[in-house]
Amino acid sequence: MDAREAALLTLNTCERQGGWSDGALKKQLAAAGLDGRDAALATQLCFGVLQNKLLLDFYLGKFSNIPLKRMEGKVVQALRLGAYQMLFLTRIPHSAAVDRSVALTRTHCKNPRAPGMVNAILRSLERSLDQLPTIPQEDPASYYGTLYSHPEWLVQELLDELGSEGAAAFLQANNSQPPMTAMVNTVRTGAEEVAASLEAQGVEVHAHPWLENCLVLSRSGSVEELEAFQRGLFYIQDPASRLAVLASGAAAGMRVLDVCAAPGGKSFAAAIQMGDRGEVVSCDLHPHKKTLIHRGAERLGLSCVQALTADGKVRRTEWEEAFDLVLVDAPCSGLGVIRKKPDIRYKDPEPLAALPAVQSAILDNACAYVKPGGVLLYSTCTVLRRENQGVTGRFLAEHPEFVREGFSLPGPAGEVPEGQITLWPQVHGTDGFYLCRLRKEG
Repeated sequence: MDAREAALLTLNTCERQGGWSDGALKKQLAAAGLDGRDAALATQLCFGVLQNKLLLDFYLGKFSNIPLKRMEGKVVQALRLGAYQMLFLTRIPHSAAVDRSVALTRTHCKNPRAPGMVNAILRSLERSLDQLPTIPQEDPASYYGTLYSHPEWLVQELLDELGSEGAAAFLQANNSQPPMTAMVNTVRTGAEEVAASLEAQGVEVHAHPWLENCLVLSRSGSVEELEAFQRGLFYIQDPASRLAVLASGAAAGMRVLDVCAAPGGKSFAAAIQMGDRGEVVSCDLHPHKKTLIHRGAERLGLSCVQALTADGKVRRTEWEEAFDLVLVDAPCSGLGVIRKKPDIRYKDPEPLAALPAVQSAILDNACAYVKPGGVLLYSTCTVLRRENQGVTGRFLAEHPEFVREGFSLPGPAGEVPEGQITLWPQVHGTDGFYLCRLRKEG
């Protein structure tokens, strides 16, 4: 099995079973036993097709007499793979892209005519690469949705929120390659030691441009196999999550509750910010995620982190007014991390309507755990106003004992006097994220 076959099988599995591409691809790569170079190509092909699926389908549809929805699933994936390579990858000869897609069709598809059809469609596309069909521009949501492969409902919300220029920049950022960022475990070491260890193993390391003790990594291979990772000298986290903990004001000696903690990144960031002095109670609903948090804290040597299983919506009377700081990183639509999970954009939007009620229930419960004078930090990894400002606005109307409180962040975010901010990949260089700091009046 080569990279293209691994990508085709992964894409087909995701389309048929509705699974997440990162998990499906990881499983497929392990089964195929591909080396680092082929695994990287398979990842690029798989994610590239998902990032551009609607655009690829638009072009392929112009050169096919048969609608793509009537074709066998693996035929469609072979076509998308071939088209993606020709349209986006300059180092792969067009002939190789076409020939391999035809070969994959011959191997995996039932219809004996499918290989000839794939060859004809991709050859027609190849001949038209200098003069591709024009995407209709009359309807902005439809145009941007096709150009950047996002659903029209989401594009329309972004257009209403950001205008054409801002929406296009966000959509384009979602199709870019996000940097891998490592947060230094300053309880154990400093950034220079971590960088030296990583560079000794061939990793390319740069200091983050504005976030202290954050390193940008490339050519890292499997992070879990790096010596510095195994020694607990760093953990992987997007700067947006780190900013959430900075906004919270976690400090040494505090008692902190992280309500929806898995996989534990904010708990670890808080513990490190506290110098491992104090207590961080790190909770999740699922027992296996409690184990994940415990193992992460153990690897990092953070003795102040205590992992528990708890439902964020169910009151625990022993916790009432017991914490200086409560972190609520609520379950959300995840639409701020599309650049890392490209298939999020294609999920059914209907279930998203129920999320604000869930988020509000968790916030209403968790606020009881904050001491008078303490802080409640609400965050999500989405950019939808109804899951962010809508939830905190309703909360403040029903809980007059809380007020929004300003805070300061490094980098482009700077001063946040109103106590809430939406971080955007195209503006701040982070995941899309919402932060709101709430102070309980004493």
